[in-house]
Amino acid sequence: MKHVQFGRTGLRVSRLCLGTMTFGLQCEEAESFAIMDAAADGGIDFLDAADVYPLGGDAGTVGRTEEIVGRWLKGRRHDFILATKCFGQMGPKPWNQGMSRKHIVEAIDASLARLGTDYVDLYQLHGFDPATPIDEALGALDSVVRSGKARYVGVSNWMAHRLARALGRSEMKNLVRVDSVQPRYNLLFRAFERDLLALCGEEGIAVIPYNPLAGGLLSGKHSPEGAPPQGSRFTLGRAGAMYQARYWHDREFETIETLKGVAAEAGMSLVAMAVRWVLSNPAITAPIIGASRPGQLVDSLAAGEAGPLPAELKSKLDEITHGFRAVDAER
Repeated sequence: MKHVQFGRTGLRVSRLCLGTMTFGLQCEEAESFAIMDAAADGGIDFLDAADVYPLGGDAGTVGRTEEIVGRWLKGRRHDFILATKCFGQMGPKPWNQGMSRKHIVEAIDASLARLGTDYVDLYQLHGFDPATPIDEALGALDSVVRSGKARYVGVSNWMAHRLARALGRSEMKNLVRVDSVQPRYNLLFRAFERDLLALCGEEGIAVIPYNPLAGGLLSGKHSPEGAPPQGSRFTLGRAGAMYQARYWHDREFETIETLKGVAAEAGMSLVAMAVRWVLSNPAITAPIIGASRPGQLVDSLAAGEAGPLPAELKSKLDEITHGFRAVDAER
């Protein structure tokens, strides 16, 4: 698999990143290992986790995903680029979340213990905490990097103006620079093209978008008739309602029917076409693909090998999904 530059850093990462948020709830450890094996066999050596994973879990499951990833990585840690995140609720106390200095410096140590390593390549803030001064958060991230516990830092689920302010403050205060952003981005959600992706292109910020398949809706396997199937991301614990609010709408299903026809005419699966469309945006570094079983990676891996879409096909898809550029970025 092709490797690409990670923003303006000297790091190079695989063109696709494996997301792990299904590990420990949607799929148990053996299946999780099989998924990571399949991804590695396909050339992916960039893994993304978070301390609060698995997705849809509760206070009793937080950290489980990192533990699974850590056990799989044992003996081969240096063959992979490893990313994780902090921000979400990790304990009963009010300071067990957010982006305060206290939480960040404690969260990185806890993640490293679960992952069985002394450093991560990328450490990210999983959300934005308006109660914490940006200088405090950047200072804490700076100390994490200076201590050798992370090589680079990034953010996830940040609006463009917040990222721009962080870049300015880190430059002025001579603190570690945010080198990546992890936004939601797919054919059915294009809101960040208007500002965030443009900012990243100008500033050399790596973009590792999640949900390139809209939570699996862009697989084309779901039907709007009746309730979402049990066991899918649309019914998974506390996350199910969030995913339904994002994507389970008549407009999205109608668009998918149109996209199915375009994919068939182009001679590719809807999954491959959707991933290749994300890869076609020059601001994108490495889309995060996920799975609940190894076979679900086949089309995404093929898309990663094939690369961006032909310009004419991309333009056609841009036109079909143009209305999704206006979707509320906070939804």
